[in-house]
Amino acid sequence: MASLERLRQIVSELRQKCPWDRAQTFESLAPLTWEEVSELLDAIERRSPEAIQEELGDVLLHVIFYAQLAQENGWTDIEAVIHHLIQKLIARHPHVYGEAQAADAKAVIARWEALKQAERGTSPLAGVPERLSPILQAYRLQEKAAALGFDWASPQALYPKLQEELAELQKALQENDYTTAEKELGDVLFVLVNLARHLQINPERALALTNQKFRQRFEWMEAQAQKDQKDLRTCSPEELESYWQASKAYYP
Repeated sequence: MASLERLRQIVSELRQKCPWDRAQTFESLAPLTWEEVSELLDAIERRSPEAIQEELGDVLLHVIFYAQLAQENGWTDIEAVIHHLIQKLIARHPHVYGEAQAADAKAVIARWEALKQAERGTSPLAGVPERLSPILQAYRLQEKAAALGFDWASPQALYPKLQEELAELQKALQENDYTTAEKELGDVLFVLVNLARHLQINPERALALTNQKFRQRFEWMEAQAQKDQKDLRTCSPEELESYWQASKAYYP
């Protein structure tokens, strides 16, 4: 706690004495916060202890900085933030700090959502931020609906629905109705996210892994083309496909 208090003091001093820190607002910090969180997630993906330590510090700095801004506005301070968090954690874990029982993680999530809704008195979906990426937002919306029992029975039950949505997308494309096609493509993606949730696969991580694989394969293609004294921009479709198929041997 002494270290946390020292960090709070440093942030307060920076707000008073550093021109850059003094100029910051909630709005100016927001995109930087997204960047720091992304760097933390990258460090976790690499499983780098040193990077995780550093990026956790950067994220913590942003939390303390936001609390400092809130204190300057007379809204709250870091002590109140921590106190509120402690009370919330205790209240939402009655199976740990009370007499309730929880057989598994699924039961914990269901109780958490029920307690959150009771506290806020709002729709179960109200707690899903609109600023989340669309894929993660879809995942969380489905997760919250499932906590109330509104869900598919199994992953297998989603396969016919996926085929149905793909058929509707194909129909819209055949009719050159791209306004409808956009909506139908959204429905396809929503079903795929639902399938990922049922398979207990994080769709954002799955897509990130595919993005990484594509990048590695494409960069290999570029390097190989240079060795062959060629430019991918002037290669024929057949040559590009040949390079692509070859890249799979290195990045399966």
